[in-house]
Amino acid sequence: MTVAENIVLGAEPVLLDRRSRDRAAKEALGLLGITLDLDTLAGALSLAQRQLVEIARALSRRVRVLCLDEPTAALTGRESAHLFQALRKLASEGAGILYVSHRLDEVEEIADRVTVLRDGRVVLSAPASTLDRAAIVRAMVGGELETYVAPEPVLGEEILRLEGLSGSGVSGVDLVLHRGEILGLAGLVGAGRTALARLMFGAEPRLSGRMLLGGREVRPRTPREAIDLGIGFLTEDRDLLGLFDAMNVRENVTVAGLRHFCWGPFVRQGRERAAVQEHAARLRLKAPSPEAPVTALSGGNRQKVVLARWLETRSRVLLFDEPTLGVDVGARQEIHALIRRLATEGAGILLISSDLEELLHLAHRVGVMARGRLTGTLAADEATPERVMSLATA
Repeated sequence: MTVAENIVLGAEPVLLDRRSRDRAAKEALGLLGITLDLDTLAGALSLAQRQLVEIARALSRRVRVLCLDEPTAALTGRESAHLFQALRKLASEGAGILYVSHRLDEVEEIADRVTVLRDGRVVLSAPASTLDRAAIVRAMVGGELETYVAPEPVLGEEILRLEGLSGSGVSGVDLVLHRGEILGLAGLVGAGRTALARLMFGAEPRLSGRMLLGGREVRPRTPREAIDLGIGFLTEDRDLLGLFDAMNVRENVTVAGLRHFCWGPFVRQGRERAAVQEHAARLRLKAPSPEAPVTALSGGNRQKVVLARWLETRSRVLLFDEPTLGVDVGARQEIHALIRRLATEGAGILLISSDLEELLHLAHRVGVMARGRLTGTLAADEATPERVMSLATA
């Protein structure tokens, strides 16, 4: 279905003619300060654009109660600001809004009252004006968060080099990644960060340029070839692109390296279970058993299942696209610790994140993309929010 058809979905009896439908869809998108081609199929949109269409549909209704679950997970700051403006207008007109988010700066900005749930129970509920962030975090994790002081990076030899790499949504990218390095990749939605990762992983065809791994030119044409070269890719949309819903936890963890668990045509499930239990302990993965359906896990634990998959392949280059998207503050801290540990163990990590604070907290260097090009690379001590945003809008 098109953008317009998705926005008016459920209201068709009163919006049967195309002109009325398009007018209503355009007005709904206007509430978010964006324009999209109304005739574009939703399946052709990016994750962020699909999110905006879904929000526009909700805002277009005359609702009394509006529930939003992680609505800004894939949005830029500007898009989020338009959303908040629309929500305040709805609230002033009498609507009740339930806003679910792991982004505490958003909670502090928009909420009148804050309720924290942990393990399915309400552990805190109070007016936002009476709470500070530390109190909210303590309620979320059940104690104090551990502090972390990052050591000086010990970078090894060059592990990956891109020279003029071009493909769908990417143009002439030059980039170098070292062993033990976390290279952050910042940019606005649509800047080409995910497109670059897909190109490196063999999920999109290369048009020109070179990719060198350990000094040797490689041309992965499929994800299977990239995995065999030692490249792992944690996608931004774990539910659509990262997990196999029909498989259990064990099968999802071992699927990328299944040949290592095979004896002839047979899969050694005992070895699989042992590997899953090892990774579960390392990642604090909470699952009833390795045979549990992956769909039964929480968002944070599903993300850990995908992380465990790439740990199992022992990939030397890891492409992490929004690794903490939609996870709670406790899981976020654990994933950050894992990323640091993988770097100290010698992996080269390309970290894509829309959370600038996360990038500045983790990365040894920050590359910035705009319109499919790498517009600059900053050392950790040079990367300020102002400089990153300046490059992102170049």
